[in-house]
Amino acid sequence: MMNVLRIYGLRRRGFGSSPGASLVLRYGYAIMFEQLAELEKSHDELTAALADPAILGDGELYKQTTKKLAKISRVVELYRQYREVARQRDDTTEMLDLLAADDELAAMASEELAELERRSEEIEQALKVELLPKDPNDERNVVLEIRAGTGGDEATLFAAELFRMYSRYAEERRWRVEIIDLSESGAHGVKQVSAIIEGRGAYSRLKYEAGVHRVQRVPATEASGRIHTSAVTVAVLPEAEDVEIVIEEKDLRIDRFCSSGPGGQGVNTTYSAVRITHLPTNLVVSCQDERSQIKNRAKAMRVLKARLLEIEREKAESELSAERRKMVGSGDRSEKIRTYNFQQNRVTDHRISLTIHRLPAILEGDLDPLIDPLATHFQAKQMHDASKQSLAT
Repeated sequence: MMNVLRIYGLRRRGFGSSPGASLVLRYGYAIMFEQLAELEKSHDELTAALADPAILGDGELYKQTTKKLAKISRVVELYRQYREVARQRDDTTEMLDLLAADDELAAMASEELAELERRSEEIEQALKVELLPKDPNDERNVVLEIRAGTGGDEATLFAAELFRMYSRYAEERRWRVEIIDLSESGAHGVKQVSAIIEGRGAYSRLKYEAGVHRVQRVPATEASGRIHTSAVTVAVLPEAEDVEIVIEEKDLRIDRFCSSGPGGQGVNTTYSAVRITHLPTNLVVSCQDERSQIKNRAKAMRVLKARLLEIEREKAESELSAERRKMVGSGDRSEKIRTYNFQQNRVTDHRISLTIHRLPAILEGDLDPLIDPLATHFQAKQMHDASKQSLAT
């Protein structure tokens, strides 16, 4: 055991002598470093393969190889950094033993050792995160659906503000937002809106936004200054790929109608809007954003495929889907993941008890101060669950 501990620089943490050392090593570090060694071996093989003329001359094979290499390059880089820091730490530890008689040099070595310990733990945490199972949907585009819940006109106004917030966030990250369907309220709010957000990693960032968003503020129409509470539901679905969802034409009913709302002279005179009904599931998707019927149909089909993919996922992961439905709920004010309180200039995410007093900036699309802690929280939870599962086997 001590040989393994020396290799990975774990001597200073007391793993070699504590009663639980073998258990920790067996279920933690040994497994992790075994994975890392395999990944490094694969990295070297893929790097060598890229110099092979047969692969260089095959465009598709070259693309696949570089993609595989890119997926593991980050974790291999961290692994190599960790080993180098571990080597330096062992050297410094041995030097510290030799310099015991020289107080000044020993103090310098101790300071260097403390910094190496800090750096080692930092890299170790990054490695654990990198080794977590990746959500296969993280790199996909997003189908975003926002619906006003309880609260009447005030809920529709806040739904419009949330959609603007996500649009601004997408704009900052250079993602593209395409409105699929929009139903406005008489108060210039939004009853419901569906949109596709296209951009690398869109789902990985926005998936934490699914749920009920509650707003507390005094409506402009409230003469007495009484605070109202309203709610809006947000659904975030990964866009399906064509190979995953095959839809038979016979399973569709397609209705064409005149668009409504703003759009110019021809908006109410051309049958460009499309409503698609998927007969086996009775799912209905509408799109009237484009002047072209063909474009509206194509957009509606993208949303329909995303919804059908979600149904298939719910069948396969019933427990997960039950949790998701519980999160989104019916749009009732009590079923919230986040509260936006205008009087106190605060946003509170109830899942991680995080409160931020910068509401205007968040509504302008500055969502990273909310999304980053959520991502960290759920990564930590995933690590904890994986650790428990390892100990149970």
